[in-house]
Amino acid sequence: MAEYSIILDQFDVAMRLGIHPHEAEPQRVRLSVEMTVAYAAAPSADAISEVLDYDFLRDGIHQLASGPGFALQETLVEAVADLCLADSRVRAVTVRSMKLDVYPDARVGCEIIRRR
Repeated sequence: MAEYSIILDQFDVAMRLGIHPHEAEPQRVRLSVEMTVAYAAAPSADAISEVLDYDFLRDGIHQLASGPGFALQETLVEAVADLCLADSRVRAVTVRSMKLDVYPDARVGCEIIRRR
């Protein structure tokens, strides 16, 4: 068995996220995702068909961002983790979200780790 970390780092999207009236409009959210992925063997043919194509993750996050939005960052990171764990090769996932513009002097975020 071969394990790899697949990382989507500092991916910025505009989305509705929050409970306050001023958060009804899309705001900048930065997502970072790290997946531990297990394959039966290390890739030998240098072909995408042998590994997890991470385009599904970027596309899935874009789809989540274009939806009705989330009240809580906890709900958002759970949705991203579920997206990752839908592929049986993903053994664990760490998801971090950061609201970039809530405060002028800080970012606020949430991070979870989910394992099979």
